[in-house]
Amino acid sequence: ATGITRARGFATCRKTFAPLNLSDYEAIGRCEQEVPEYFNFAGDVLDKWSQIEKERKEPSNPALWWINGKGGERKWSFEELGFESRKVANVLSGPCGLQRGDRIIVILPRIPEWWLLNTACMRTGVVFIPGTTQLTAKDICYRLLASKAKCIVTIDELAPAVDSVASKCQFLKTKLIVSESRRAEWLNFSDLFKCVAASAVHNCVKTRSQDPMTIYFTSGTTGFPKMVEHSYGSFGLGFFICGRYWMNLTPSDIVWNMSDTGWIKAAIGNVFGPWFQGTCVFVHAMPQFDPKVILNTLCRYPVTTLCSAPTLYRMLVQHDLTRYAFKTLKHCLSGGEPVNPEVMEQWKSQTGLNIYEAYGQTEVGMICGNMKGMKIKPGSLGKAAPPYDVQIIDEKGSVLPPGKEGDIAIKIDAKRPFTFFTRYVDDPVKTASTIRGNFYITGDRGSMDEDGYIWFMGRSDDVIISSGYRIGPFEVESALIEHPAVVESAVVSSPDPIRGEVVKAFVVLSPSFKTQDLKKLACELQDHVKKVTAPYKYPRKIEFVEQLPKTITGKIRRSELRNKEWGQI
Repeated sequence: ATGITRARGFATCRKTFAPLNLSDYEAIGRCEQEVPEYFNFAGDVLDKWSQIEKERKEPSNPALWWINGKGGERKWSFEELGFESRKVANVLSGPCGLQRGDRIIVILPRIPEWWLLNTACMRTGVVFIPGTTQLTAKDICYRLLASKAKCIVTIDELAPAVDSVASKCQFLKTKLIVSESRRAEWLNFSDLFKCVAASAVHNCVKTRSQDPMTIYFTSGTTGFPKMVEHSYGSFGLGFFICGRYWMNLTPSDIVWNMSDTGWIKAAIGNVFGPWFQGTCVFVHAMPQFDPKVILNTLCRYPVTTLCSAPTLYRMLVQHDLTRYAFKTLKHCLSGGEPVNPEVMEQWKSQTGLNIYEAYGQTEVGMICGNMKGMKIKPGSLGKAAPPYDVQIIDEKGSVLPPGKEGDIAIKIDAKRPFTFFTRYVDDPVKTASTIRGNFYITGDRGSMDEDGYIWFMGRSDDVIISSGYRIGPFEVESALIEHPAVVESAVVSSPDPIRGEVVKAFVVLSPSFKTQDLKKLACELQDHVKKVTAPYKYPRKIEFVEQLPKTITGKIRRSELRNKEWGQI
């Protein structure tokens, strides 16, 4: 907590007031109605829920319910969320000196300030760039330089990393720390929030639906992470269908989405999906997944909807779930990577609940999913989600018949769906490369059955998805090559019973290191990668080899190594 104490008590009963008149937003989400010229999620949705709360007198769920597991708790209604976020908006435009269109990098754990800053950026027109707290100094420096962000917000633990690279980042003007203590050359969030200048009077900017709202750094197979830009329309309006039909949310629900704040799933499951429906967002600040803490929390708090990566469900089914009583839980969701059919069966047998899986991307949001009420085919990603027409195509862009493997693609007409990302910032060639004829290419391989269900086969590129995190092999290989023992390396995915897949590195050693204890050297390389880049990217498996398979042009054949790992050759 950082001095944000405005909160009131809430009854545990459910909201009974009618939701917003959302029929227009649903029609827009299905591309049956034109996208409005102007739209701002904070002003057009959050403030309207706030107005509804003022007009109703019966008790209601909070908009945000945060706990830290140590007795700390925050509960904000939509009215209070608006009050607090307007103060933060004034902090951004006042002491931080940010103007509409400026970019801000926010690297925070699951604390209330993340939600306030997210909302405040909408109110001011500042472009919000989230990042995981696992980023290293090198990662942060790259993001500051690439994005030209004028401000960065983080916590005590990451402030030294920012300070170590700040002098290299000529665009960075303001450093804002969320902390109870002061730090030289940093503005203190708590101090500014409490000061008179942080008035709760603020007029939300009028943003066009096409205006840039947020940027996500996403990993690819070559080069460093790309900047995916989304607009107020694609993000604010684009996740309505997802929240209503996949998440199946209403104002009476309480959703607990466990995604890292650095990923798009946090935006979907902790902001736009639920708040469009007037749903309470429940947050536990735990820094790492702890199965017993999660299970006890589900028993103690009235969570109705659970959303997490398959890794969590794999961890939870290792416990005797029949010992726990989830009295209010009724809907379970998963995304980020495929769920193993056996995990779905174990979860269903012990809890009586299905896991509704969805598949999407940072660039285009939810592509397909298992909606509430649909027949679930274990192992399938579900059917195409509105407004998308999802097809399986060949290398020429022709639609393949049921059962044939090909590229998972989204059909586009004369213009791109408004739910699509705007562009890869500063990379028009990469942006154009996602289109093949009349289709957007996801980069994933799959097939479709006769009922329209999509079946995931694997990535057509080499990006690794482990525990819901996207990891580009280039980033890991770049870290490895900095160690004097490494001549070259190739990084691929390798099967793992808990995480689905993990990072494996095939390493060619320098002659002077070949006589060393290889087990100790493997641990040393793992520790090295953790220090150079975000720890979640480190290779959990390392195999030392004499040489790597290559094409005649010298390109490493990662596909050969990956197929070997997965027993496909």
